[in-house]
Amino acid sequence: MVTSPPAAPTLLLASTSRYRRELLERLRLPFQAMAPQVDESARPGETPLETCQRLAFAKAMAIAQGHPDAVVIGSDQVADFQGQALSKPGSHEAAVAQLQAMRGQAVVFHTALCVLRLSSGFEHHDKASVRTVFRQLSDAHIERYLRLEKPYDCAGSAKSEGLGIVLMESIDSDDPTALVGLPLIRCARALRLAGLDPLHHLDAP
Repeated sequence: MVTSPPAAPTLLLASTSRYRRELLERLRLPFQAMAPQVDESARPGETPLETCQRLAFAKAMAIAQGHPDAVVIGSDQVADFQGQALSKPGSHEAAVAQLQAMRGQAVVFHTALCVLRLSSGFEHHDKASVRTVFRQLSDAHIERYLRLEKPYDCAGSAKSEGLGIVLMESIDSDDPTALVGLPLIRCARALRLAGLDPLHHLDAP
């Protein structure tokens, strides 16, 4: 006797980031993105890794409290340059300053993941750290890249899924989508543990 798999729980992404939304769409699971309304400021004395881990949990919890039976994904990324967090530049001038400081240097992009389902007591935390080394970029290269890509909403001004990949000398990671903002290998693992496996809950043609 063939039985159907149990109904999949609702999946919610605690983020309005289009980058995370586009990444999660790769898993082909229906989901809804919701704004978590969380203050993303770093706390005094926090390391970049501690900041992103705290914020990933805070984002997931902010949505999960109103949707206790849903599986909720929270994620946050902080760029760590010599122990200091690099923010999203927000302007051309700030992006120039960031890239000038990072040329020839290593930057670690920490991406934290938290998956919650409050009704079942499920709570999963993970992180992926991506070590990147930037090329020795001239001021002219930096200006041209910024004019073409305009990565002012990306931490460290490095939009690796676009033209920003040419800024890199090397990238070292075991979960490469983490650099864009959501570690899909770890996310898929967490969803399986939460009872949401794409290979069980999707219909093949």
